[in-house]
Amino acid sequence: MPQLDIYAWPPQLIWLAITFIALYVIVSRYAIPRVGGTIHKRRDVIEGDLGEAQRLKAETELAIATYEKELAEARARAHAIAQETRDTLTSETDAERAKADAEISAKIGAAEKQVAATRDRALASAGDLAAEVAADIVNELLGVNISKADAANAIARAAGR
Repeated sequence: MPQLDIYAWPPQLIWLAITFIALYVIVSRYAIPRVGGTIHKRRDVIEGDLGEAQRLKAETELAIATYEKELAEARARAHAIAQETRDTLTSETDAERAKADAEISAKIGAAEKQVAATRDRALASAGDLAAEVAADIVNELLGVNISKADAANAIARAAGR
């Protein structure tokens, strides 16, 4: 075996040193910078992605805050519109109720006037009827012919007592 031959060691050691130095130069000049560059690029990409994620997170939080603000404003507007509608309907209902009350009061007043007029006519007619009946009764019972006017005067004097 040539590895165990002592006379073959110096050339093997020289070739080992040349190979080690060549490999060291290749690795240190080409492989390590490429790997380091790849690591730096990867780190830059990751940092960029993290920065972009932070920016998107801030935009999302801003959008959520804006959404919640607009939602609160919309709810407030809807509440105001509902209150305004409720107030309008209440005022319209009150106006209609007042109008109906006025109409009912007018109808009641007209009906009361009509009842009073009818009562007055009935009372006036009752007085005439009473005078006529009294005159007929006196004519039948006493046989005296008296006028309706005299009978009305007698009834008035009797009612005045």
